[in-house]
Amino acid sequence: MRLLLSCTELGLGHVSRIIPLGKRLAEKEHELFFFSGGTAYQLLKNEFDHVYPCRPVAWYESPLGVMASASVLNILIPLPRYDYEHKKVEIKSPSAIETVHRYYDLRRHILKIKPELIISDGDMHALRLAHRWKVPSVYVTNIIRPSYRFSPLLTPGERFTERYVKKCDRIIVPDNPKHTVCEYNLGNLDDIGITEKIEFVGSFSEMTQKESLKEEHVFAPISGPFGTRAKLAKMLIPALSQLKSKSIISLGEPGKKVATRIGNCEVYNWLTNKERNLLMKNAETIVFSGGHGTCFEVIKHRKPSVCVPTQPEQMGNARKLGELKCSLLAENERQLKSAILEIEEKRETFRAYVRKISEYSSQFKGLDNAVKVIENMV
Repeated sequence: MRLLLSCTELGLGHVSRIIPLGKRLAEKEHELFFFSGGTAYQLLKNEFDHVYPCRPVAWYESPLGVMASASVLNILIPLPRYDYEHKKVEIKSPSAIETVHRYYDLRRHILKIKPELIISDGDMHALRLAHRWKVPSVYVTNIIRPSYRFSPLLTPGERFTERYVKKCDRIIVPDNPKHTVCEYNLGNLDDIGITEKIEFVGSFSEMTQKESLKEEHVFAPISGPFGTRAKLAKMLIPALSQLKSKSIISLGEPGKKVATRIGNCEVYNWLTNKERNLLMKNAETIVFSGGHGTCFEVIKHRKPSVCVPTQPEQMGNARKLGELKCSLLAENERQLKSAILEIEEKRETFRAYVRKISEYSSQFKGLDNAVKVIENMV
C-alpha cells in the first residue's frame, strides 16, 4: 500500500510515534513517504529513505513557555522574538502564513505520490488535503478537545481544527480504552460526534517491563520546544540540587554530551535513548512535564512520579495520573519539593497503584493494533 505519513513538529512526541509506526509498516512492505519540518524532519531522515521537508507551523514561545495571547496575535501579525538557541533576534512569521506554505508544500507532493492512504499525527494540513483530494485518512492523536485549563483564547482555533478531525475516516488514540491517560485532552467524544471513528489501540511503547529493584536517584527528563525546556530547567535545577538524595536532569538539548554538577544534582545537556531509558529504569522517582509519551514510559517502568506541566495538554495528563494515584502535580518549586517528600513517605502506596496501571497497559500492543486499523482501511 502507498502511504503518506505527516506529523507536526510541535514537540517531538509526534515524530516519536511516527518513527516506530513507520518501521512496523515498512516491515509489512508498504511504500512509505514521510513529511515534517524542523527537528522532526531531521529525525525522520535518519530513519527512512523517502522523507521530505515542509514548512513548520509553531506557537509563539518564550523562556516562560507557550504564550497563548501572543500566539493568537501571531496568527496574523509577525512578532519579534529572541532565538535563545542561536542567540539572535528574529521575526516570527504569522502562523497563518506558515499554514499556507505548509499546505502547498504537502499539496505539491501529494499530487505526485498519489497515496492510497494519508496518515497524520497532529498535522491538520494533511487531513485537509486528504479531504480535498478524496484520499482516505487516519489521524493519530491524543488531543482533540482539551478540557482542563485550556485557554479560552485558543477555543476558536480548536473548533476550527475539529472540522478536519470529523472528516477523517479513522482516529487512532495510542492510549488505553480504560484508565485513559489522555482522557481530559480528548474531550466528550459523543458531543464532538466522532465516537464511532475512535480506536483505542494502546501505547506505541513496548509496555512489558520487569520491575527494577534499583532505586538510585530522582530522574528528570526534560523535553519539548525550547520555551518548555527553559521553563522546566529554571524550576527543576534549583529544587533538585537541594535534595539530600542524588538527582539527575537531562536538559534535552541535542549535541555533544556535557555534564555539570550542581549540589547533589548531575545535569546533562543530552542523553541517548539507551542512557535515558536506563536512568528511568533505575530511578526512585521521576519528575517530568506530563507529555503523553513519557507518561507511558513512567507507567512501563512502574515509577512514582511528579508532573510539572507547562501547557494545558500536560495539565490534563497530570490530572488523570493524579486520579489514578500514580503521580502528584507540582506547579512551582515549593510544590515540587513537597511532592517529592510525600512520595518518599508513601512510596509503596504509589508503587502499588502504578503497578496496577502498568499491568493493565501491557495487555495492549499499540503498534500492532494501529497497523491493523491502517491495513483495514484499503
